[in-house]
Amino acid sequence: MTIDALTPFRWLQPPYGDRGNLLGEIYCVTLLRGLDPAEVLRRFGARTSTQMSFADLELAVSDFTMVTEGGDGGGYVGVVATGDGCAAVEPCGWSGTDDPTLARLSAGTDVVSVLRHDYACDYFHYAADGMVLTAFDPTFPERRFGADTDRLARLMREFGLPLEESSDEDRDQRFDDLSGHGLARMFAMAARLTGVTFTADLLDGPLLVGAIADLPPPQEPRRGTSLGVLLEQLKAVSGPESAHGAA
Repeated sequence: MTIDALTPFRWLQPPYGDRGNLLGEIYCVTLLRGLDPAEVLRRFGARTSTQMSFADLELAVSDFTMVTEGGDGGGYVGVVATGDGCAAVEPCGWSGTDDPTLARLSAGTDVVSVLRHDYACDYFHYAADGMVLTAFDPTFPERRFGADTDRLARLMREFGLPLEESSDEDRDQRFDDLSGHGLARMFAMAARLTGVTFTADLLDGPLLVGAIADLPPPQEPRRGTSLGVLLEQLKAVSGPESAHGAA
């Protein structure tokens, strides 16, 4: 596949600082064949659902991450039907890459989950019939894991993802190529495997949104420590020798 063939997927990895960056620096998109949005939400574990615009989904995610400080993902997933399948979008999230979640999502079908994480690493997961078959970081496609790491070998080569270790001579050039085009390659592969092409216009219409993580329970406010208690703690740490020296 030529670099030009990846053009439809360039919007998913815009230049740094680009105001047209729709999905941000962390997101997970899961593409699923043959399922409807309600079933996808059920498999994600959402107990309720509501229709939202993508802007409203982002606001819900922002509120969730403000409380959790981002350590629990985005807390919500929005699903939209397209063609013969669905696309599930998690702003600031990564639930779609978890093995138990992928096992549920892929029961009886094919699923690809693509993670974009600017502060860690991007990742590709392909699962079918309840099992993760192949997963890899697009900048190091030779390092794969899963139940059948060679299942996609031919397809990976077709899309410009080498399976052999790089040599010392071409390491830098190869890394630049893979990091610059890795996301586009993953989404192009995902479209081939699932029949679902993730396009920007899918975010224009309503999504069926469900909560997939609970907010932590409110914590009791910490009681202040009085000066007297601090002095007692200091005496306990100092021990009897310090008290004797002071005498």
